[in-house]
Amino acid sequence: MIPPTPGRRRALGAAFALSATLALAAGTTGTATAATPAAQAGPTTVEPAGHAFAATLNGEVTFKAGSLTVTCTASSSLPVAGSDNNHVPAAPGNTNPSGPVVSKANPPTYSGCHGSLPGVDIVITTSGAWDISMQHGTPSTAGLTAPAGGMVLKSSGLANCTVTAAPDGPAFIPAAFTNGAPSQITVTDVSVPVKIEGGFGCPTTSKTAVFNATYDITDVTDPSSQIVVSG
Repeated sequence: MIPPTPGRRRALGAAFALSATLALAAGTTGTATAATPAAQAGPTTVEPAGHAFAATLNGEVTFKAGSLTVTCTASSSLPVAGSDNNHVPAAPGNTNPSGPVVSKANPPTYSGCHGSLPGVDIVITTSGAWDISMQHGTPSTAGLTAPAGGMVLKSSGLANCTVTAAPDGPAFIPAAFTNGAPSQITVTDVSVPVKIEGGFGCPTTSKTAVFNATYDITDVTDPSSQIVVSG
């Protein structure tokens, strides 16, 4: 094994930053799995039907790997005029008698990302078709389906690495949903598959990374209303 030199430690911090950015989905502890939730529960209704919603980072996305900490200070998935993405389905599609209610989502954006060690610049791009699911229960849950290769981090400076999330196919990231003003989605200690490519200083043997984050889910159509999950 090559000893972790300062340059290698900096590269590790940059390479793992991508995993932190996946936090749009959000609080059960677990591992990202196939694109469909592993189990279906009882009935779910998401209201208000047809309303547009935004998912906006509350605080910071934080990723930790040993002594390394990576944070992103801004992240969101917002509705766009002329698109049905980031909308609660219109009735009766906002109710599922035997499982989650699923909405298409615009790819999340990320900025203000940095590692605990300096010397590496980070650029994150997202693309493809994303889904957000919400399931009533005790507690209620949520999740993000990230498309294959839908998020890519490129680092430059002391290490030139490319980190691809969900490299082998769509990944469902388990999360928790809490009704409130605003309602929130929370990711807690979720492992996400990654593929890391590059030269010296890039941790190409790493296959997963763990992250935590909280997102506010707000009603864009009527800011006085809340996005609510019920049975």
